[in-house]
Amino acid sequence: MKNPKIGRVLYPGRPDHPQHALAAKQMSNFGGVVTFDIKGGKNATFEALNRLKLIDISNNLGDAKSMVTHPATTTHMRIGAEERAKLGIGDGTVRISVGLEDVEDIIADLVQALG
Repeated sequence: MKNPKIGRVLYPGRPDHPQHALAAKQMSNFGGVVTFDIKGGKNATFEALNRLKLIDISNNLGDAKSMVTHPATTTHMRIGAEERAKLGIGDGTVRISVGLEDVEDIIADLVQALG
C-alpha cells in the first residue's frame, strides 16, 4: 500500500529492510508485524490511529485480531526521545500486528484512517 502520508516502512520481508538477508535465512515467512512512520508527528499519528475502525489500538501486539501500537508513548516511552531517535522510533512511528481479518479490510481501515 503506497500512501503519501506514510514515510518509512520496516518489514523484514522487504528487500530494503536492513536485515532482510538475515531474516530470509532464518525465517520461512517474515511474520505479521509491520512498522511504519506516519508523516506529521505525534498529533497526526494519533488522529489517524483514532480513526481506525477495524484495527484496535493496544499497548502490546500479538493476537488473532489486528492491533496497532505507538511505541514512543507505550513500549519505549521511558527511554527518552534522544534514545528513541537513535533506535529509529519517532513520534510518527507505528507498529501493526496483522491479525486474521481479510487483508483488504485491513488495508481499507488504514487508508480511511490516514484520510
